[in-house]
Amino acid sequence: MNDFTPARDAKAKELKGTELAGPVKALKKPSLAAWVVNMLVRHETEQVDQVLAVGAALRDAATSLDGKEMRELTKQRRQLTNAVTARARGVASSLGVKVTQSVADQVEDSLTAAMLDPDCAKALRSGLLVAAMAATGVGESTAGAAVALPAALGFSATSAPAAPSGRPDLKVVPDPDADAKKLAAAEAALEAASSAEEAARATYDEADGAVTELEARTMQLQAEIDELKRRLVELEESAEEVDEELDEAEEARTEARTELRKAEQAREQAESAVGRLRKQS
Repeated sequence: MNDFTPARDAKAKELKGTELAGPVKALKKPSLAAWVVNMLVRHETEQVDQVLAVGAALRDAATSLDGKEMRELTKQRRQLTNAVTARARGVASSLGVKVTQSVADQVEDSLTAAMLDPDCAKALRSGLLVAAMAATGVGESTAGAAVALPAALGFSATSAPAAPSGRPDLKVVPDPDADAKKLAAAEAALEAASSAEEAARATYDEADGAVTELEARTMQLQAEIDELKRRLVELEESAEEVDEELDEAEEARTEARTELRKAEQAREQAESAVGRLRKQS
């Protein structure tokens, strides 16, 4: 990043007399996260293109997918951005720049934004970011504010040229720093692998926590179901007992009604007899 200012000034001088000279001269140094993304675009072009292709496919399919499918695709998207972010840290490390976790989070946010928002995808592919991006897939895009110039949207950065090989006619001289370089490369690979492992572990811990929580909830609901079943059996037994008592009470009422009618008839006969006797006397 230290060569930004002279490179900017040289480009502005090259563009002197055009409408881009002033805006280019006024450019400020990009944030570290934006620079890491730009280096990723130039050094790992194929991986970036894969991220953008998957993002485009997800956006096209989003309207026709159900909730379960969307959750699975979202999980795959996170795994991909985690892996590519780890590679971005490796690229930065190979260029002599250490990337902290907070910067890596901004890099991953930028990759996610590019997968969710087509304008952010164009901004990322330009390789001309000056700020990290964030997007949710809804609302106004932040791509315009993240690129060096509005005209950068639609521009595709070219891959960084490979290191030039030595001329065939030159004698190969052992590099005294070869071991140090190998160690640095190995350390960069280790850092990238550790970052990928950390991301995978975080994803696993989140999933494991969700499983544990749901298992506890399942056990609680099953206990409630068992209690309700037990209570239902008790109520059914009580209902059968009440039905039997009702049958007995109805029979007793019928017998009592019969006895009542007999008593009424006997009273009526007695009243008639009394009335006849009174008339005779």
